Amino acid sequence: MPDLELAVAAHAKVNLALSVHGLLPDGRHQVSTVLQAISLHDLLQVRLAAETSLEVIGDAPAGPENLVLVAQRALEEAVGRPLPAALRLVKRIPPGAGLAGGSSDAAAALRALSRLYRLDLELRDIAAELGADVPFFLRGGAAEAGGFGADLRPCPEATGWFALAWPGFSVSTGAVYEAWDGTGGAGPNQLQAAAFTVEPRLRAFAEELGTGWQMTGSGSAFFTQSADEAGARAAALPLSCWTAIAAPVGAWG
Repeated sequence: MPDLELAVAAHAKVNLALSVHGLLPDGRHQVSTVLQAISLHDLLQVRLAAETSLEVIGDAPAGPENLVLVAQRALEEAVGRPLPAALRLVKRIPPGAGLAGGSSDAAAALRALSRLYRLDLELRDIAAELGADVPFFLRGGAAEAGGFGADLRPCPEATGWFALAWPGFSVSTGAVYEAWDGTGGAGPNQLQAAAFTVEPRLRAFAEELGTGWQMTGSGSAFFTQSADEAGARAAALPLSCWTAIAAPVGAWG
């Protein structure tokens, strides 16, 4: 077997805007959002092997529930044969933060395995079955998303830099959407009020951050935009929580 290996960056995203428009017939929520890939990323290394294994460095499960392995199984089902690989995932994106680290890992697995095995198939439908954000990470860059989040239209990329702040705890996406059914929402991220209802600590965290910070996705991370790297570093410097700075990333697919 040839010794082929790929290293794929699995980028995070921020939601520059997010509005919710009620329920779709299948029970999922209809949303409109603007997604921007950023330079903060996990790293997935994939090597052809006789049998599949997964090593995880960082905060993520290494068992079959890991979205890298879920994506691999979905791809195997689509092509009707095993696609064994030795996988190594280095986690840098905090879990349950609204930065879509797991979805990006899944898309990275689809891209890497498809390339290593020279598969000739459309990955979009497989990605959509794995999660609303996974199709976005097949291409990256910036996109307007509709439906339940997987109907994508490329749009101009953001400029400047982002400072990111994460309180160290996650918020359940399902619980936030369920809470939205009762609270509704307003502002650039219409899930924020619902997230505060689900997790009161998040409201306190937002108050500590002050004005100019916006929640991404269903939480729990926040971001603020700056014109340059120095401004992003200055915004993150006073904070005692997990922080990072990141630049917008263009499309790769």
